[in-house]
Order: sequence, then C-alpha cells, then structure tokens
Amino acid sequence: MRGRVNHVGVEEAQDAPDVILGMFTANSHPATILFDCGASHSFIATQFVARFNLPMTMMKNKMIVSSPGGDMLARHLCPKIRIIIRGVEFLPNLIVLESKGLDIILGMDWLSKYNGVIDCAKKRVSVRGPGGKIVEYQAVSSNAPEANLNQINAVAAIKVVNELPDVFPEELLGMPPDREIEFVIDLIPGTAPIYKRPYRMDANQLAELKEQIQELLDKGYIRPSTSPWGAPVIFVPKKDGTQRMCIDYRALNDVTVKNKYPLPRIDDLFDQLKGASVFSKIDLRSGYHRVENSSIDIPKTAFVSRYGLYEFTVMSFGLTNAPAYFMYLMNKVFMEYLDKFVVVFIDDILVFSINEEEHEKHLRMVLQKLRQNQLYAKLSKCEFWLFEVSFLGHIISKGGISVDPSKIKAVQDWVAPQNVSEIRSFLGLAGYYRRFVKNFSKIAQPLSKLLSKGATFEWTNKCRLSFEELKKRLTTAPVLIMPDVQKPFIVYCDASRQGLGCVLMQEGHVVAYASRQLREHEQNYPTHDLELAAVVHALKIWRHYLMGKKTEIYTDHKSLKYIFTQPDLNLRQRRWLELIKDYDVNINYHPGKANVVADALSRKSYCSHLIAKARVLPQELYEECALFMFGILGHIDAVVLEVGATLEQDIRKGQQTDEKIQAIKQSIKEGRSSEFTEDEEGVVWYKQRLCVPNIESLRELILSEAHDSAYSIHPGSTKMYHDLKTRFWWYGTKRDVAEYVALCDTCQRVKAEHQRPAGLLQPLRIPEWKWEEISMDFIVGLPRTQSGFDSIWVIVDRLSKVAHFIPVKQRYTGQDLAELFMARVICLHGVPKRILSDRGTQFTSILEKVT
Repeated sequence: MRGRVNHVGVEEAQDAPDVILGMFTANSHPATILFDCGASHSFIATQFVARFNLPMTMMKNKMIVSSPGGDMLARHLCPKIRIIIRGVEFLPNLIVLESKGLDIILGMDWLSKYNGVIDCAKKRVSVRGPGGKIVEYQAVSSNAPEANLNQINAVAAIKVVNELPDVFPEELLGMPPDREIEFVIDLIPGTAPIYKRPYRMDANQLAELKEQIQELLDKGYIRPSTSPWGAPVIFVPKKDGTQRMCIDYRALNDVTVKNKYPLPRIDDLFDQLKGASVFSKIDLRSGYHRVENSSIDIPKTAFVSRYGLYEFTVMSFGLTNAPAYFMYLMNKVFMEYLDKFVVVFIDDILVFSINEEEHEKHLRMVLQKLRQNQLYAKLSKCEFWLFEVSFLGHIISKGGISVDPSKIKAVQDWVAPQNVSEIRSFLGLAGYYRRFVKNFSKIAQPLSKLLSKGATFEWTNKCRLSFEELKKRLTTAPVLIMPDVQKPFIVYCDASRQGLGCVLMQEGHVVAYASRQLREHEQNYPTHDLELAAVVHALKIWRHYLMGKKTEIYTDHKSLKYIFTQPDLNLRQRRWLELIKDYDVNINYHPGKANVVADALSRKSYCSHLIAKARVLPQELYEECALFMFGILGHIDAVVLEVGATLEQDIRKGQQTDEKIQAIKQSIKEGRSSEFTEDEEGVVWYKQRLCVPNIESLRELILSEAHDSAYSIHPGSTKMYHDLKTRFWWYGTKRDVAEYVALCDTCQRVKAEHQRPAGLLQPLRIPEWKWEEISMDFIVGLPRTQSGFDSIWVIVDRLSKVAHFIPVKQRYTGQDLAELFMARVICLHGVPKRILSDRGTQFTSILEKVT
C-alpha cells in the first residue's frame, strides 16, 4: 500500500499556497493541523503520539509514504482521534508518520469524506461536518520563521496577543512593583527558629543547584542570609526532564498560623461558564515571584545548601499561605471581571465568552489588566481561541464538562493498594471526580471501610471489585452540563441500606451526582426516614442551586408525597421538615420501575448478584446489569429493560413449578444437557440466558417492559427479539414477540413505514423494441430438486412476452444472480434499457444495482 504527502514541515507548509495551516485540539491537546489536498491520506506525528501517549494499533498492511525527503514506512494507526474544528467534532483514523513540526495532516481521504473545499486565494477551508453543518476555517497569515509541534507562533497568529507581546516575556527581569499587599509569615507564639541540615545531592544536582541559585541572585529574588532559620533544598523533575528547585518548608509550615482566605470551589468556577463556547487559558510565569515578602519575614524563608545560606525577597513556592495570598491578589486584580468572563484559580486564568467577537474584547481586557499589574504569562503554556479546553483536570466545552482523560490516567494505571495509606491516596484522587460518578460513595464503600478506625487491612474480592469499578466509571464518566440558574431543576433521590444517592438534572441532562454512605446510627432508620434523608441531603449539598428556585423532587417512596400534610411526625422528621420548608419544592412519587435514574441504589437486581459472583455473561447483559447494579446512567444511555428483585423472585419461583424446566434440571444432573446450566441458586440458564418459566403473566411482563414501557421505543419484532434473546429464553420466544408486536395498538396506529415511497401509480408505456424493457420476479418455496434448486427466476420481455424460466437457489447472492443474468439473458438479447421488478432484496442489493 502506498501513500503520498507533500509537506512534513511547518516552514514549507506556511509558504505553500495550496494548503491551510491552523491550530485546533486533538484529544483535548493543542495541535498544529495542516489541510492538504496533495496528501493521499491523513497522518499524525510520531512525536505528538508519544508526547500524549495516544493509543495505536498495528496496520494490516504497511504503507510506503512518498514525501519530498524520500519514502517513509508507516506501520501504525491512531484510531478515532477527536479533533474539534470550530466547535464541531471529527473522529478520523490517522496514520502515524514522522513529521518536522506538523502534528496532524488531514489529506484527501478526510477532505473527500466531508466534502472539503480549499480556497487557496482566501486561505480558507470549508467542510461539511458529521451533522451536515458547514464548518469554515479562515487561516491567519503568519511570517513566523519557526514553529514547534504545539504552537504556530501564537504572538503572530492571534491579533490580540500580538498587540500585547510584553505580557509574554521570555524571562522575568527585575523585582515586582510595590503592591498594597506583602507576604507575611505569622508564627505560633513562642516558636523558636528551626534549622535543618542540607540534603546530600549527586554531581548533576549540585551543578543544577549552583546554576539556579545564581539565576535567582541575578534577578534579585534571593540574597545571602545570616538567618537562624534554614530549610533544605530538594529537586523535583519536570515533565520536560529538567529539575525544579524546591525548598522543604514543612517544618516552617507546621508552626505557621494558617491564612483562612478561601480558595474557590472548583464546582463554583464551572457554574459560571454556562453558555460559553470560546475559551482561552492563561498560565502566569512565576506568579509567586511577583509578590514581595514582608521585610521582617524574609529571614524565615532562608534555605541552606552546599553553596551557602540564602533567603527569599519574594514569595517562594512551598510556603503554606502562599496560595491564599496569591488568590487574594488575583481576585483583587480581576474583581470587576470575575464570573462575567473570567474565572481564576491561583495562577490559572480562564477567559470565556459566548462568541468569538466578544472573546476578542474579553481577552484584550484581561491581557491589559495583567500588563497594568505587571503580571506576566508563559506563552508556551497559554492556549487561545479554543472550543474545548482542559482546565483544572476537566474538559470544558459548550456541550458541558467531562473528565480529562490525561488526568485520570493515574487512576487507570493505579495498581491494587497494599496498605491503608495507598487506599487513602487512591480515594483522594478518584474522589476529585466524584460529581461525575453516580453513587460514588456506594461503589467506594468496601474501600472506605478499610479506612475506619480500628479496621484491619484485608483486601477482599469486594474491595477488588470496588477498586476496578471506580477506575472503570471514571473512564466512562458522562458529560455533565453546566447549569442555567434561570431554569428549573429536577432532583431524583433514593436511599438504601448502603447509602443515599441523588441526581441533579436540568432539561433532561445531568448536572451533577451526589452520594454518601450511611452513618452508623442511620443504619437503624426506618425506610421512610432514609428516603427523607436522601431528600434532605440533596437540598443541603445543592443549596446554592435550589434555594429560591421552584424545584421538582422525585422519589420512589410514595408516602413522602404527603409529608407536608402528614399529621404524625417524629422529632427527626419535624426537624427535617423545617429545613425542607425553606425551599420551594414539590415532592413527587416516581415508581421504582420508572425511577431508573436514581433507583438502582435501593433495588438490588438479580444482575448485581451475578456480577458479584463474577459470572460470565453476554456483553450486552453484563453492561445492562452493571447499569442497574451501580445505578450509573449517562445522559445519552437508553434503558431497554429493567431486571428488578421482584422479577428475579418470580422467575425463580416459577421455575420450581414449571415441568419442562424441572425436566431440564434432571437432565443437567444426569449430564445429558450441555446447553443448559444450573447456578448455585438453582436457577436454570440456557447458553447464559435466563430461562423463563411457562407463566403467561410473567412472560407478558417481560414483553411489556421490552416493548411499551416508559423507557422503550416500541421496537419492531426483529429488534425486540434480538434484544430479548440476549437476556431471556423460553420455547417460542420469537413467535410470542411477533404476536405481541402485531397486536400492539400503538404500533398499529402511529408506526410509520420504513420503506421508500411507492410513487404514483401510472400505466407503463409500450416498448418500441424486443427485449428493450423486461420484467422479472421469483417463484419461491418450491420443493428442492436433486441439484439443490428451490426457486424459479422468471424473466419476461414486455413487448413479445417471450419468457425465460431459470432455476435458482434462494441462497444465491446478488453477485450470483448478476452472473446468471449475463449468461442467460444479456448474451442472447443484449442489455435492456429498463428492468421492472418488485422490491425484493435480490433486486435492491448493491451488487445488482451496480450491474
């Protein structure tokens, strides 16, 4: 297999008149992308794949790619790379190839698929997206002499950035300006100076230490010291392989009075982004060094090294109150813009706008504010004009918020914990994304119990399943929408003996999940109080959303619907009722069968029992069971069937009285049945499908759930049968499904025909020549001959009525019929101009259309 590419470097691509160069995101990472109609295929740079650890597969056939520098061999493919262009998602398969500055090349295979048009004069490319939307990108001319894999000289490519290049210096020079605040280190009264001996270092670290100390001295950030304080130096490796010098201030931090200035909640920051579609992320360059230390506290920052004792004149990294002081500074700088089009978390700044026109104004205002306050950004870490941005471990776009795959890789790669400390670390990392995982507390319960005081560490099978399930849920976490406070909210609540679970929704989309485990005394609560506790938990945790808003709350405990008029309440219920009355809520009853969003927490399904025992199930049934076991339901998941505890009990009970199933059990015991199996609970399975006893009401319930329940879409008999046969089995399933669908009143009334329009009826004109127009049909269902023929293909000339009767087999494909037609008709009469037939599959197949 051969391919072709005309440009593999940025410099030559920038000067080429027939290609378009731009910066977009690929798998949430900024990428330099070339639209090139001269490339036969689409490619991705080897360096880009290695940097972000993108998945690769081996190609079936190696490809020799011709390029201006010679032939190159391509062996690997990156499947379904997620590229965002003007807010539209594309998922191309990209061939891995060596490149000199280009991250991705989109060639003719991609341009042809999406009807791409490149306007060389205007430097513009337009494509038709997957949904039919026209997507256009106008390239910005750039005279930049160099570019790397991650950015195309953003100063030249972005107008606003180009206007303020001094905000992006290569190095910080000089001391910070005089500000209203200075960094102060308040100590616990009576604290004596603390001095620690320097740590030993190897030769490379000593050389790096000497160089960085000299650099800090030249900038004036440190100075020689005679302080009685002293903290040792340590080195931390950066992602690029260099070493970061850090000071071990742990002893000083232990005796420091903590600054209580609040850092913003991540959830609160994201709530401000509703409606935004364009984003820019700004990362400050050594932001801490732009704040001076109080003169009386400078000696406390002293650090000791092989080359002497030094102290910081500016705020240093590693000090316990540094984040709070810097957060105060950033809030003060951007106060007039905060939550309007800017959110800030310490030194990370996110600018967001509804459209590109507003974004240009907002970005200019933010950069000007940085210039006024002599705060500077690091261009290599800034990202501009993105429709999808990675911020604080999350992926943010117009569509909502999702987990950053690169950030949860640490969770995926985490080996099984060996002690309590490792469990605590794992739950801390996974818990950062708990808003994306429904019933997080319930899933994590076996691990959380190991953290209890006095608990002994014992890694059981339940712990292993919990550990693996948390990792799985984080990799398949749904996209959560950003809430609109002007619109009403809906809350689904549920409770069980394992915990409380709540889902906050808006317009049918999930905003957040919340859950917690039951405390020890709550385990004794009656069911009514537990269900009410779930409602109270939801109101408390989402108070900032629900207070003052009309809210609908759904629960599957019917008596809660009358809580406001119930005369007899215990003291606990009265206390909770006082809290509930502060909100404008309406509690509704949602049957357990319909409350799929939050119900699986309390209704243990039979599938849960199976998964706990690691039974091998068909993939679709396993996924269905997993949904109900943990109550996880993404905003686009479709629930076809519910398997509840009542159904499991009915099936088990019914099997005990079904004569045929009892006979099957006997044959299993005697070893005469290989297709049927019996599990530990005495339930009979047929090829890993649950055997349903011959009870009309039970089978009617299953058919009803699969066809016309609140979460079904009235599928046709074929689809419904294929859905059911992966889960259940009984004699005559297909016949029963067909009868049920045929008798469905709704289907008969409103189902539309899924066929091409028949067209207007009109008489056929008389042909002018023999065999110019022919008609054909099949006579099927005949007895099979010794040669295996069971059908007759009738071909008639419409003018002379001369006919050919050709013996055929029903299993013939379109290719077989085409060859037979050539040999028996075309060779005698020539090619007809028109063929008249019905809509049989033989005539509508692709091969016969081509023929």
